[in-house]
Amino acid sequence: MWQQTAPEKAGFAPDLADRLDALVREGRAPGLHGVVVARRGELVAEYYGSGPDFSWGVPHGTVDFGPETLHDLRSVTKSVTGLLYGIALADGLVPEPGEPILPRFPEYSDLAADPRRARLTVEHALTMTLGLEWDESAPYTGPENSEIAMEMAEDRYRFVLERPIVEEPGTRWHYNGGATALIGALIARGAGRPLEEFARSALFEPLGIDSFEWMAGDDGIASPAAGLRLTPRGMARIGRAVLEREVIPADWVDAMLRPRVPSTWNRFYGYLWYVGPDGRASATGNGGQRLFLLPDLDLVVAVTAGDYDGPVQDVAPRAVLEEVVLPALVP
Repeated sequence: MWQQTAPEKAGFAPDLADRLDALVREGRAPGLHGVVVARRGELVAEYYGSGPDFSWGVPHGTVDFGPETLHDLRSVTKSVTGLLYGIALADGLVPEPGEPILPRFPEYSDLAADPRRARLTVEHALTMTLGLEWDESAPYTGPENSEIAMEMAEDRYRFVLERPIVEEPGTRWHYNGGATALIGALIARGAGRPLEEFARSALFEPLGIDSFEWMAGDDGIASPAAGLRLTPRGMARIGRAVLEREVIPADWVDAMLRPRVPSTWNRFYGYLWYVGPDGRASATGNGGQRLFLLPDLDLVVAVTAGDYDGPVQDVAPRAVLEEVVLPALVP
């Protein structure tokens, strides 16, 4: 999957790995589990640590991580689902972003009869601007969190689509894992097979990713919002594919990474990816999971960590990128 190269051959200081080790040793990257740095299509450096880990709250104990260890991606899964939608769109399996979404759920004719809900489009789901009541500010441990309530619901799609309307669709970004659940359903229904099976044949196998898991709810449906488990190398391989427009249609990548609506932390949201005006993008997951794309530097950085629901979960990935990787680039 990866051709490895020395840091200095990729434009980095030769002590890049030592800098990663020092970051951890000095306590500046709490909960760090793994790092993969790839530039110009080659693996430049990687780091693996150890620490307690969980899958959706189920403890694994202390894990010694390595290149083959799968890791929860949490909401990085959303961005991978966005890639799968683009592939399915090119194959004519899903509706265009501008099309209304409720006709694709004909079992909810009562909801479609509401003219306000009839205005909901696929793009509103892709940009998390559905305008529906949704709250993921509570811990992901009980139904006070809307995503957990969705997982506990008898019908997850009805649960999402019948939420009270609180504002005009398309006006404001509001974090909503249910929006991604709808996108996952469109892909699975259009492909005529489960989301994880489509992902395997349409994305993972063509990229040489042969190890993954996709966790499912009690109804057996894989979670498009937070269920994917990959290795950091697998994450980075996906990032490389986005930069190189490999497997994923180039026009979709361009559309997906276009800033469309202001989101959190002074960033914009595209189609299920966080994007910046500088062309850089990221996929973000609870606990410190990050996939950074820096096309201007032909650089991909994948980070896994274990500060789930923690107060400093952004510290480790930011420290890796801003205190180690970027300063190590040779002008």
